[in-house]
Amino acid sequence: MNQRTPTLLYIDDDDALARLVDRGLTRRGYRVVHAASGEEGLERIRRAGAEGGIDVVALDQYMPGLDGLETLEQIMAIPDAPPVVFVTASQDSSIAVTALKAGAADYLVKDLQGDFIPLLHVAAEGALRQAELQRARDEAEAEVHASRDRYAALAAERELLLREVNHRVGNSLQIIASLLHLQASSAAQEEVKAALTNAMGRVAAVAQVHRRLYTSQDLKSVVLNQYLDSLLEDLRRSAEGDRMSRLTLKAEPIEIDPDRAVAVGIIVNELVMNAVKYAYPDGAGPIHVELISQGDDLQLSITDNGVGDNAKADPRSTGMGQRIVAAMASKLDATVERDPAHSGTRIVLKFGRIPASVGKASTAAAG
Repeated sequence: MNQRTPTLLYIDDDDALARLVDRGLTRRGYRVVHAASGEEGLERIRRAGAEGGIDVVALDQYMPGLDGLETLEQIMAIPDAPPVVFVTASQDSSIAVTALKAGAADYLVKDLQGDFIPLLHVAAEGALRQAELQRARDEAEAEVHASRDRYAALAAERELLLREVNHRVGNSLQIIASLLHLQASSAAQEEVKAALTNAMGRVAAVAQVHRRLYTSQDLKSVVLNQYLDSLLEDLRRSAEGDRMSRLTLKAEPIEIDPDRAVAVGIIVNELVMNAVKYAYPDGAGPIHVELISQGDDLQLSITDNGVGDNAKADPRSTGMGQRIVAAMASKLDATVERDPAHSGTRIVLKFGRIPASVGKASTAAAG
């Protein structure tokens, strides 16, 4: 396929010089269009779409009517204007500086014999290459902006879908927790009631995370003090709620990822229910949940002032709660210890603010 012949618009009131430019640049592969004044040149550029595009302009400085600098200013105001090579017979460098500042792609000094035509050819070629590079940069930037907009739209859609999923999952789990609560409230046997209440608390621990994610601005983290407050309120409304009248919480506004928040919630549920069942055989008593930060680590404790080590083993206990706590502690990479100095029962868990695997990966990357 033949390469398209570029068109140069030569704006100059000197007809003889225009003919020299036409002959010289035609031999070099250009189509030359002549305009005898700035006004005529501007009109030719504006109707270029109908009469054939103008690829590059050579513009003389001294002309009757609009001079070169005035014409240049108006050319630069035309959308998608072609590049301009400013041409003058003056040796005054200030004109060159003014023209380049006004937007000219290049500048050269002409002579009346046409010896400048080879230089005009070189300048026109350079201006065309510069314009092509600028178009490529503009197209690349437009594509980057378009890609960024598409990514932002996809991210917003993904966030909306995640919110909807969390909303629906949270609602479904809340329905299950409510059904377990109704079943526990109507159960005649205490062990059945306790088992159903335990199950309700486990489901509620997961449901509360999804509800938090649905209402939060950040879908990647859960604020633990708000989460635990809602979780303990669910437990107070449970079938065993009358024995949790003195259940309290002290927690810092610590953010962790949703999976680890679920593990924390399930541990709190199991240890609180364990205290309800065994710490106070004769009725309700204080149960305190505390979450504090210690540098890069977090400390979770569940404390009661009950019978402690004097509690007799309940023959109905299956050990399920202990196994669940151990499994969730393993998920958190947490240590679990009983405080021997406390007269009742105080269970203390310590774990990192971020998963150990993430911390190791970050350390390896830094190294």
